[in-house]
Amino acid sequence: MFWCRRNRGEVARGKAWAMVTGAAIGIGRQYAERLAELGYNVLMVDILDEVTTEAGVIAEHYRVKCVAKVIDLATQSAARELYDWTKTEGYTFDVVVNNAGIFSFCDILNTPLERLERILLLHDFTLISLCRLYGEDMCKRGKGRLLNMSSYSIWMPFPGLAAYSASKAYVKSFTEAFAKELRGTGVTVTAVCPAGIATDLYGLSKRLQRFGVKWGILMSPRSCARRGLNAMFKGRRVVVPDWWFRILIPVCNYLPGFLIRPLRSFTMRWQK
Repeated sequence: MFWCRRNRGEVARGKAWAMVTGAAIGIGRQYAERLAELGYNVLMVDILDEVTTEAGVIAEHYRVKCVAKVIDLATQSAARELYDWTKTEGYTFDVVVNNAGIFSFCDILNTPLERLERILLLHDFTLISLCRLYGEDMCKRGKGRLLNMSSYSIWMPFPGLAAYSASKAYVKSFTEAFAKELRGTGVTVTAVCPAGIATDLYGLSKRLQRFGVKWGILMSPRSCARRGLNAMFKGRRVVVPDWWFRILIPVCNYLPGFLIRPLRSFTMRWQK
C-alpha cells in the first residue's frame, strides 16, 4: 500500500466545491485554476462573458466540474441573487474567494458618484453580504474557508487612491474581526493584501508587466493566488504576499508630505 502526500488544501478530485468571484481574468482566474488543480469543482463568477470560455478550459484540463455564472456583483441585490441561485442549483461550498474588484486611480472630486458607488458596493457591501450568507452555511456544517482580497494600498492612502484604498482597508478590518467572531466554528476567514500584480487591472502594457515581474516590482497572478490560498488553508487572518513588501509597510505609513506632494504632481497625468 502506497501513501501519497497531498498538497495543502488538496481534496479528492471533484468531491468539494469552491466559488471564485472576478474569475474570468487575472488573479481570479489563477485562484480558480489553482483550486481546480487541488481537486475542487469550481463556480467561476464574473461580469465578463469570457468566464464561460475559461471555465471550459479549466474543466477540461483538470478533469473537474467548472461552472460559469455571469452576473454584475456591483449592485445592492447581487449577493442575494447569487446566493439564491447557488442554493437553487444545489451548490455547497467549502471555499469562497471574494476576489472581484475595480481599480480606481483618480481624485475623489474627479470621480463620478456612480463609480464611487460601484466601488463600495463591489468591494464592501457585496463582499460582506457573501461572507454573511455563505459563512452561516459553513458554520452550520462546521467547516469552510473564506478568502477576501484586500490590498497593499491600505497602507498607502495617497492622492488618487482615496476611494480604492479606503474600500480595501474596510475589507482587511472586517476580515480580522469576522475571523475572531468565527473562532471555534471550524470556519476561517483570510484577507490577502497584495502589492502590485502583473495584470491588466492597472492599465499597464504587457511589456511593463513582464519587466515588473522580472525585477520583483510586481508579482505574477499565479504566485499571488498560490500564496493567498496557502495562507487561507493555514487559517491565517491577514497575509501580505512577499516578505519585502511587508518590511516596507512602515515606510508607506510614515512617508512625509514633502515626498507625497511631488508624487501627486507626477501621478496626475495617470489619473483617469
